[in-house]
Amino acid sequence: MTAGLQGSLMVDVAGTWLTAEDRQLLRQPEVGGLIIFARNIEHPRQVRELSASIRAIRPDLLLAVDQEGGRVQRLRQGFVRLPAMRAIADNPNAEDLAEQCGWIMATEVLAVGLDLSFAPVLDLDYQRSAVVGTRSFEGNPERAALLAGAFIRGMNSAGMAATGKHFPGHGWAEADSHVAIPSDERSLEEIRANDLVPFARLSKQLAAVMPAHVIYPQVDSQPAGFSRRWLQDILRGELQFDGVIFSDDLSMAGAHVVGDAASRIEAALTAGCDMGLVCNDRAAAELALSAAQRLKVKPSARIARMRGRAYASTEYRQDPRWLAAIGALKEAQLID
Repeated sequence: MTAGLQGSLMVDVAGTWLTAEDRQLLRQPEVGGLIIFARNIEHPRQVRELSASIRAIRPDLLLAVDQEGGRVQRLRQGFVRLPAMRAIADNPNAEDLAEQCGWIMATEVLAVGLDLSFAPVLDLDYQRSAVVGTRSFEGNPERAALLAGAFIRGMNSAGMAATGKHFPGHGWAEADSHVAIPSDERSLEEIRANDLVPFARLSKQLAAVMPAHVIYPQVDSQPAGFSRRWLQDILRGELQFDGVIFSDDLSMAGAHVVGDAASRIEAALTAGCDMGLVCNDRAAAELALSAAQRLKVKPSARIARMRGRAYASTEYRQDPRWLAAIGALKEAQLID
């Protein structure tokens, strides 16, 4: 593999430390990233040690987590319990508070040796999708873009690149793509006028985008993450997006429409994803790895841009900015 280029597969591990089997998997050059979940986390020091043990094997590996705030927050014990993004929107200082949340989240994630959180959510809150719900900033596309842009500024100032999800918008489809194959029957014109607005407004600020496991039948018969129409024509072409495209977890039910794990990783990479996530299923990850080895996919140079630019000091809680940010969120009654 060319120096500086990451592999096209992101995997996970089962526990709070690495097994011999994990180490063998992580040594494969086709593996370019690892995502941690709640089961991998005890407290900040343990996560730092896990990150260090991973980097001892593969210093180049991209380390990720889902740390949005609200109910999607893997790092809990010893970390700030951030509000759901929807709770910010009605505050008169919403834009400033969104930026503070982005900075706090990124600072804590970087401090335990991880590179990024897959955030922010750019889906619109139509009061339809239970899986999106309060994870969304707003139902109004311009307002959602404004607040998400502020959250991204906070992330960036802490040293973290931002990932917008779930392109082109998961807020209208009612089914949960973790357990079903959602469909959004609206026209491209309607989606473009609403759900695409945050992605279009923020396309230059986003370092990465994660597409939805949702089928938009008026646009393409494939879910967005497997669709060249969505990823190449619209995201790359129309929105002029030049960042990383991460698949959503290819083990989710919404991805099963294209076949087994080998078929899914092949379909995602062929459609235009730079890196495919295969999580919570080691057998599927090994099948996807074999497929990636067989495909000989050229690694994407874009992925290196996602590395955390500077790991925060573990003494960040003494930083005047930290104290001010926490104070602002407490004053707004967004955290305890």
